[in-house]
Amino acid sequence: MSQGPRSGLAAVSSALLAMSRHLEVRDVLKTIVASARELLDAQYAALGVPDDHGGFAQFVVDGVSEEQWKAIGPLPRQHGILAAMLQEARPERLADVREDPRFEGWPSAHPEMSDFLGLPVRDGDEVLGALFLANKNCARPHGGCGFTEDDEELLSILAQHAAIALTNARLYERSRELTIAEERSRLAHELHDAVSQKLFSLRLTAQAATALVDRDPARAKGELQQVAALAAEAADELRAAVVELRPAALDEDGLVATLRTHIQVLDRAHTARVTFTGQGVRALPAAQEEALLRVAQEALHNALRHSGARHVEVTLGRRGPGTVLRVSDNGCGFDPTTVRRAGRHLGLVSMRDRASGVGGTLTVESAPGKGTTIEMETPGG
Repeated sequence: MSQGPRSGLAAVSSALLAMSRHLEVRDVLKTIVASARELLDAQYAALGVPDDHGGFAQFVVDGVSEEQWKAIGPLPRQHGILAAMLQEARPERLADVREDPRFEGWPSAHPEMSDFLGLPVRDGDEVLGALFLANKNCARPHGGCGFTEDDEELLSILAQHAAIALTNARLYERSRELTIAEERSRLAHELHDAVSQKLFSLRLTAQAATALVDRDPARAKGELQQVAALAAEAADELRAAVVELRPAALDEDGLVATLRTHIQVLDRAHTARVTFTGQGVRALPAAQEEALLRVAQEALHNALRHSGARHVEVTLGRRGPGTVLRVSDNGCGFDPTTVRRAGRHLGLVSMRDRASGVGGTLTVESAPGKGTTIEMETPGG
């Protein structure tokens, strides 16, 4: 390598750590490209992820301005050198890419490139993408500069770790998709059951009122008042479900803002007073923030639907080195041991699973007539 061993290893270590910090695929791609360009001191770097139609599903560049990229036009197709790297899955190191017989030109706004180094990014036999660099930054007294064998070896190491980082990011995104799908399926079932029951009651009560209108107007009036109350409850169920189906993005707003917004909407949608206090909590890992949000939603769901509480209080704060979520209500309460013996869990199993899944703990305090308090504590924050 052109750098000394200590600085070279430090640079490689820095690049690998940078790649491992991200979980979103797009962020991982950008980090791979920026790390490769910096590590090998190249003017340009790019990484293309192929689609199934002869083009690229994603194509990330570094060293090209946004204005230049727009002027270049549509994403490239899989042809020439790029196609060779994807199809033959072997490195390509060229003194001048323009002189290679496979070179097929580029758009007029494309920057001029000469020396070229490219490698496939592979996960076993699967080619995940093509990583390439152009225009080594070095003195060219006689035009004789370019990427070396050491550069190729270094980029090969980077490409291997890039494959791991990219595969992990894809698995993470797939896991998130499955989690969202499961949540939506759960909510759909709950919405169907809850609203169906309300509508069935509405129908029976309306029929009873119709039958009583002539012979007992006073009772008919009472039944119609019950119709109005059931309709309001059905509307509350719908509002709460819609809010859960469209939670604010944790990545954009953070846990505190997401909880505050969610609770403000629930407070407007329900007759019970729902309040939130969140102070002194720093950003947490994405998995912990999602677990805290989901536990809060489940606990709120139980309190508002089953407890008959007049007030539900949610707090989020620090406790020693950790973060604590607390959801308390002044509702009817329950005996946790009786609930377990009866095979009813009120979401407690899923809440405990979510807490333990991120290294946290869940405690439940409740008794008949004494309300309920659910606490989740997680490290960090």
